[in-house]
Amino acid sequence: LICIIATVLSLVYVNAWQNDLHELMGLPPDVSGEHIRTAIIALLLAFVLLVLARLLRRAYRIVTNRLKRFIPRRISNLLSVTIILFVVLLLADGLVVRNILNMMDNIYAASNSYSDDGPPPENPLSSSSSESLLNWKTLGQAGQNFVMKGPKKSDLKAFFGKKAAEPLRVYAGLRSAETVNERAQLALAELIRIGGFKRSKLIIATPTGTGWHDPSAVDSLEYLHRGDTAIVTMQYSYLPSWLTLLVDPTRSKVSAKALYDAVYDHWTTLPRDSRPDLYIYGLSLGALGAETSASLSSLIREPIQGGVLAGPPFPSSIASQLTRNRNAESTQWLPLIKDSSFVRFTAQDNALKIPNVTWGPVRFVYIQYASDPMVFFSTDLYRRKPDWMKGERGHDVSPSLKWFPIVTFLQLLFDLPMADRIPRGNAHNYAAHSYIDAWVEVTQPLDWTPAETTRLKTHFTGR
Repeated sequence: LICIIATVLSLVYVNAWQNDLHELMGLPPDVSGEHIRTAIIALLLAFVLLVLARLLRRAYRIVTNRLKRFIPRRISNLLSVTIILFVVLLLADGLVVRNILNMMDNIYAASNSYSDDGPPPENPLSSSSSESLLNWKTLGQAGQNFVMKGPKKSDLKAFFGKKAAEPLRVYAGLRSAETVNERAQLALAELIRIGGFKRSKLIIATPTGTGWHDPSAVDSLEYLHRGDTAIVTMQYSYLPSWLTLLVDPTRSKVSAKALYDAVYDHWTTLPRDSRPDLYIYGLSLGALGAETSASLSSLIREPIQGGVLAGPPFPSSIASQLTRNRNAESTQWLPLIKDSSFVRFTAQDNALKIPNVTWGPVRFVYIQYASDPMVFFSTDLYRRKPDWMKGERGHDVSPSLKWFPIVTFLQLLFDLPMADRIPRGNAHNYAAHSYIDAWVEVTQPLDWTPAETTRLKTHFTGR
């Protein structure tokens, strides 16, 4: 009876909370009766769990009754529990978890291997053209889209009504070379071939788990500098970021560091007055890799100009450390770091303009939305109320959301795979206007005005 009452109250409460979220994110109220379907699914799951529990209890009794014939009762009880647990874990790992992971791996591998049957780009400056060092067929779907679908010189010229350059992009796919270091050297060679080090801005970009780059991030940068840019990137996985985090979270770090070291080492050999400004960029798992790619020694010896990192996932060591050591008057979801001259955080509303504070020579910006579970999930949520739920909350976090032991942990855990499947500008679906604000602060485009920022934001909103 207690469970039935608690379930009914929870479903009513959750329905109200979901409608709060709908309102905060510009969606109509939920009148679909989702809470009723939730109750039905919960009852079915409860029935399955109950059957499994009784089967395990029956198995335990069978095993312990057999063992009692040969060994003392207490030892037989302990040994029976051990045997049952071992068999359950073996079956769960071998038959359930591993098969599910293998199935998902096969699905995403097939998606990654998909390639356009058409001819490669004709422009010799395009990565994977007939003159390129990279093969068109090895880029995969994400790589081919990255190379082909960015803004062209004609688009930039039409938007600005003045001279523009052809943006340069280099993408090394997982199948472009055998090892991560070979892919990095191949990407570097291609970047040199097309003249990437002769542009004013050079960006080492780390993709998401699938190898994807958000057009809102990379396209907006190319608009800001009228195409006088080069972006080099390298694929390290074909699984979604949340799944890559579970399978192997170190992939993005290893790949990002290999590419950074290759490009940075060549960059430092060039004359300082003629080489491009160098930046790092990453979204989601890409941010996790990008933020650790630039070693402390390189930042001291020959510092790069900065970077933009969006949606750093919860295992992010640097973003987490910065947030823990934030200024006392700031919030966890929008922290202020020391004098804000080196790194700043922003969200939907531009928080990068801080009165009476000036940037230093190196500028890093983190973009994170308060409703992003990829950022604010933590492994101790089951036992501790997080700081982002205390005091002032981000505008897209429902005031109805309360912390409950275990429950809140599960809520955010199951939000992770769906964190980018909501209206743009919330959770893990980052909007162009946030990227534009960040790129303007970090890369300081020449002769750029606030009016042009507004016009560019309108252009991307329309797209």
